[in-house]
Amino acid sequence: MNVVSGLRSRALEFLADGLSHDMLIDDVQDMARFSRDWSGDHFAVPMAVARPRSAQELSTLMQRCYAKGIRAAPQGGLTGLVAGAVAAPDRREIVVSLERMARVRSVNPIDFAMIVEAGCVLETAKRAAEAQQCFLPITFGAQGSCHVGGNVATNAGGFNVLRYGMTRDLVLGLEVVLADGRIWDGLRTLRKDNRGYDLKQLFIGSEGTLGIITAIAFKLFPKPTQIETAWIGLRSVEDAMAFYAKARRSCSDLLSAFELILRDGLEVALRARPDLPDPLAGVYPVYVLMELSASGSVDLAGMMESALADAGDAIADGVIAKSLAQTERMWLYREIMVEAQGNGGRYLRTDVSIPISTLADFLTEALAKLGSALPHAKPVAYGHVGDGNIHLNVAPPLDFAAEQMEPLFHEAEAIIFAAVDRFGGSISAEHGIGRLKQKAFLARLDDVSLDLANQLKKALDPRSILGMGRILPDDSNPPL
Repeated sequence: MNVVSGLRSRALEFLADGLSHDMLIDDVQDMARFSRDWSGDHFAVPMAVARPRSAQELSTLMQRCYAKGIRAAPQGGLTGLVAGAVAAPDRREIVVSLERMARVRSVNPIDFAMIVEAGCVLETAKRAAEAQQCFLPITFGAQGSCHVGGNVATNAGGFNVLRYGMTRDLVLGLEVVLADGRIWDGLRTLRKDNRGYDLKQLFIGSEGTLGIITAIAFKLFPKPTQIETAWIGLRSVEDAMAFYAKARRSCSDLLSAFELILRDGLEVALRARPDLPDPLAGVYPVYVLMELSASGSVDLAGMMESALADAGDAIADGVIAKSLAQTERMWLYREIMVEAQGNGGRYLRTDVSIPISTLADFLTEALAKLGSALPHAKPVAYGHVGDGNIHLNVAPPLDFAAEQMEPLFHEAEAIIFAAVDRFGGSISAEHGIGRLKQKAFLARLDDVSLDLANQLKKALDPRSILGMGRILPDDSNPPL
């Protein structure tokens, strides 16, 4: 047994002492499903996987990790795309899976609030809210797999940010296990609480580097009783933005989604599913998938028709869904495009945000520079117009050799991020930083912000055992 293996064995023996017999998994085969994320690009076998059933069990585990400086990486549904939830590649880190902490503790239709454990699948939480005629607005394609704790830890976005805000805006309270094992009980459903620092905000978006979220109190809304969906063809992104400005004013807060899809992206979906017809009779460079939703007696159908009529020459063609099946078909194009864009192989994923007023100029510049520098690659652009969030992804040619991919991805990312910088945007709109985007993040972080972030990390995790190497650089704490 080498030195590292010996240290690992002693660490596991120490951790197991005092824990339930089935809490730790250390067999490589049993750990396989905890070792790769949804993208398939990031894989690493952890030292062990811990699966606590409660905040108290997790507290005991973290006390022992803290005592020996054993590093831990919180893990949810593994749907992240920045290598944040997969263990470090050296087998010196345990994964803390929250999958056993999956209860919906309560749904209160008068408070319009619910309390959910971190390992609850988002779709399960949404259905529990709907059973009480309430609505949890966090919505995206991975909702059948992702965990709500991960949604909060990464401050996830999705389709409804335009109307309801990021996940951060939907959190009323949290329960968090700290690095030293203490449990912070901030699980409140109060709408107003102005007592000093809002500590929960420190943990939202921290990607498990400051504490492990174990339960969340979410803000709910009345369940929509009407939904109107339209698929619209336009001649340019500029026309799409002009239409957005008019629709935002005429529909106000009832505009819940405004998705931008370029023709190249739609063609990805059509190639993947030849049984699906082109959504409109004509072919257009740009499309918008627009949705309104409301409760009560609002004439939503009339509002949608008026919004389209008022757009004038900005719209070239469009169709309004007349049934739930047609609505689902419209969203299916969007979902298939995301799933199929890499042709089953690796591709560069970016997740950037731009001031809405400059979104068209950003796409024009970034796509032109990608086309000039990498004419053999295939960019696919789509995003959420209402919050300036664009996913500009780049797929290599089908016959591209594996060793050529990293240089292509590096060059493409540099081109995209340079355009983001020029337009005053962000290199991460909703996916987070993790390990994958850390270098680019740190290169753009000013000294004062980095100093404050480091001080927060040291205050909440003085032994540097939580999520090391995610967001902030690793420090001198020697791992086992």
